Amino acid sequence: MTKAILINYEYCTGCHSCEVACKKELGLPAGEFGIKLTETGPYAYGGKAGPDRWEWTWLPVITKACDMCESRTEKGKMPMCVQHCQAWCMYYGEADELVKKMDGQTRWALYTR
Repeated sequence: MTKAILINYEYCTGCHSCEVACKKELGLPAGEFGIKLTETGPYAYGGKAGPDRWEWTWLPVITKACDMCESRTEKGKMPMCVQHCQAWCMYYGEADELVKKMDGQTRWALYTR
């Protein structure tokens, strides 16, 4: 079975808690990340809601340094990024089970290792 992290980035607030928790767990030096928050926006768009709608998106991106906290998950614990997500928009588990959470109403990203 393939383990994965699912992120509903519609609700990510850009708090960086996932980055901080990951860096501490992996002992990464400055400038290296296991998960890195990326930012898009703010920018205006017309969309269905009209021309005065704004978008500002945060998306945590898992890097090659991420091992999905293998030493933690082997003990039944969550990866540090998932455990410390302040918006509760990150999930860990079997990829085929996580896909079932994707509702088609909000924006999701599924990362496997």
